[in-house]
Amino acid sequence: MSKIGKKIGKALKKIYQLLDEKLITPISRAIYYLYEKAKDNPIHVEKLLNRPKILVYVSLVLAIVTFFLVDSQVITLVENEAEILSNEPVNVIYNKEAYVVEGLVENVDIILTGRKSALYLAKQLGEHEVVLDLSDYEASNTPVRVALSYNQTVDNINYKFDPAYVTVTIKKKVSEKRNISYELLNEDKLNEKFSVSDVTLDQTEVVVKGSEDALAQIATVKALIDLSDPDFTEAITYEVDNLPLVAYDKDGKVLENIEIVPQTVGASISFSTYKATVPIVVTTTGNLVAGKAISSITINGQTNYTVDIYGEKEDIDKITSVPVTVNIDGRGSGGALTYNASISKPTGVRSISESDVQIVVSFGDEKQKTINITNVRATNLGSGLTVNRTNSDAISVQVKGVQSVIDSIDESDISAYIDLTDYTEGTHDIDVKIENTDPRVTYVVSSKINVVITKN
Repeated sequence: MSKIGKKIGKALKKIYQLLDEKLITPISRAIYYLYEKAKDNPIHVEKLLNRPKILVYVSLVLAIVTFFLVDSQVITLVENEAEILSNEPVNVIYNKEAYVVEGLVENVDIILTGRKSALYLAKQLGEHEVVLDLSDYEASNTPVRVALSYNQTVDNINYKFDPAYVTVTIKKKVSEKRNISYELLNEDKLNEKFSVSDVTLDQTEVVVKGSEDALAQIATVKALIDLSDPDFTEAITYEVDNLPLVAYDKDGKVLENIEIVPQTVGASISFSTYKATVPIVVTTTGNLVAGKAISSITINGQTNYTVDIYGEKEDIDKITSVPVTVNIDGRGSGGALTYNASISKPTGVRSISESDVQIVVSFGDEKQKTINITNVRATNLGSGLTVNRTNSDAISVQVKGVQSVIDSIDESDISAYIDLTDYTEGTHDIDVKIENTDPRVTYVVSSKINVVITKN
């Protein structure tokens, strides 16, 4: 009651201020003006004003003037105006345990029209509760049009809603059990050196409630694990409560009209950090000037430079090196090439210990020597086929590079092979290829080998 009294007091004070501004002050100024005009003969004015009947007549005239001003709406206090109360919440009344209602609106606009003083009171008083009462309706697949209601606090105010009616469909609520899984959110926000090694949910089933049509749309129910949580700072196991549950349809869209019991679950989330140390391998593009070869390659001053890579074990175990490419086109004379390279993380690598390295490529005069090899392996042979060489003669391989490099290479360092992709039964002459991971060396094989391919 004290709150309502304060609101009424504020409203009356506002009305008084408007009356003082629009009526009392102008009349006082008019009287003062007349007094100033008649002050040359103040005795007669004072005598006139001291007569009781004169004061009665003046009061009557002022009352009549005030009445006509108010009645003719000259004073802005009584003009009809409009106010809009935007986004007022709608209180829906129905049996939430037995029914599901589709087509509800959460908010409406209330349009108030009336005199300014009444509008002021209407805005200050009451809770402005908009009600959609569905307590007398039963489940049906047929949509029904229901009017919104409002507790009007001021009688001489017109209330309108936008929208004024809501078309809803009331359906019976059913329930069933569903298995739950989990979904990892914001994986890019997790410490790059960590990975999720295990997640164990506190329960594997929940109850989902809704209309039969809604439950039929459920494809999965998942607990959402937000990996951006600042508490995840170590590679240990965390016990987490209150993971929210959501239901998805087959297209991965969240279903809003589904109730899940319970609404949250707990989980044990284990983080691990898996690391491997692999070398950086430099590959080159372009051609050196004639007669030149690469004598040495250093990475951050070292000939064998390694980095640590982090990620999931199954991904990291597949990676044997991290490549970096250097363009040497037209180089070979004029001194060493210094190249500041950015390291790109291979697929599956979450973090790498180095992001930039300095590569220095030095050059020297190209020399060559010939190495004879006998061991040539066959690759990509079709299923059900066998391959045999028609002779076992050695294959000559020219090795090109600076003298110190080619002197260190022998037959055991050369990995030769033939590619039998698309070859079928018969006798074939096939080019010999060399696997080369050393950019300081160039291999040239001019001869072919003759093989016979037969069915098993």
